Amino acid sequence: MKAVILNKDFKLEEGFTEQPQPQNNEVLIQIKASGFNPIDYQMLENELERKLISSPILGRELSGIIVEKGADVTQFNIGDEVFCGSGSMGSNGTYAEYISVPEAIVSLKPKNISFEQAASIPSAGLTSLQIFNRLKLQPQQTILITGAAGGVGSFLLKILLAHHIENFIATVGSEENRQMLLSLGVKDHQIVNYKEENLIDNILKANHHQSFDIGIDLVGNYMAKVTAEVLKINGTYVDVTALVTKEAHELLFNKGTVMMNISNYTYGMAKQYDYYKNSLEEITKLIENGSIVPSQHKIIGNLSLETVLEAHSILKNNQTQGHKLIMKNS
Repeated sequence: MKAVILNKDFKLEEGFTEQPQPQNNEVLIQIKASGFNPIDYQMLENELERKLISSPILGRELSGIIVEKGADVTQFNIGDEVFCGSGSMGSNGTYAEYISVPEAIVSLKPKNISFEQAASIPSAGLTSLQIFNRLKLQPQQTILITGAAGGVGSFLLKILLAHHIENFIATVGSEENRQMLLSLGVKDHQIVNYKEENLIDNILKANHHQSFDIGIDLVGNYMAKVTAEVLKINGTYVDVTALVTKEAHELLFNKGTVMMNISNYTYGMAKQYDYYKNSLEEITKLIENGSIVPSQHKIIGNLSLETVLEAHSILKNNQTQGHKLIMKNS
């Protein structure tokens, strides 16, 4: 099968490799579309992320059609349209024509969306839903969401609004992203531009000059410190990036903050595969009943080295403009 492969020099190249064969509990999926995530290029540059590489073919989320199944597979049939986040649980990554994955992590694709839309969901959807479910939010709690126009941020906002939770302030970095949040149903007074002066004052002012109960930090680094500054004593800091600075960590510790680390990876490590299927099925219900719509997406191109490199560059330079980047695989 055709694939984009990581060579021994840690460079990506186009190539061909054997089509995987499904194990007894696995389904073989012909990948119709796959999504790109920052971790894809971070694996090439960052020692922490590099440890997560389990195949010379990268890529972590997909939609497609089941073309073969193992002897013990009971929940799916040949021809079923499905989607999933494969992480390190597949025979290979998603920069390929086929992948074999445990049936336990796979879900039927929402009927009312395209393969491209479905491929935009797993990573951001699983992360957003985990944040929502673990926080067990109360209506009176005040929430700050940094980097709200990104994949996780925009999906999380849809989940919050679908559940009538509206006591939040969101940060964006451009007028275009502000307009995108407005189109989701976020109110103008809930949006703060993090590039303007007096950011901490502006965030607190937007929250009636009050500190926040919860900070959901989707940016890290400098924004980790900003989030720490505006949290209440004994507040909750939700870490999605693992990019908390030493200064921010010290401030969070001194405030007695509850740290909530968000990781989809841990469920794969523990082989708790029902997490993936149950979460995707929950998201499918929300999409099929019209409570939420999939992320805006942009098709970069067909399966090729050129498409992958272009997508990595757009992600690295923060030029997605609120769109999920998608590759057509077949």
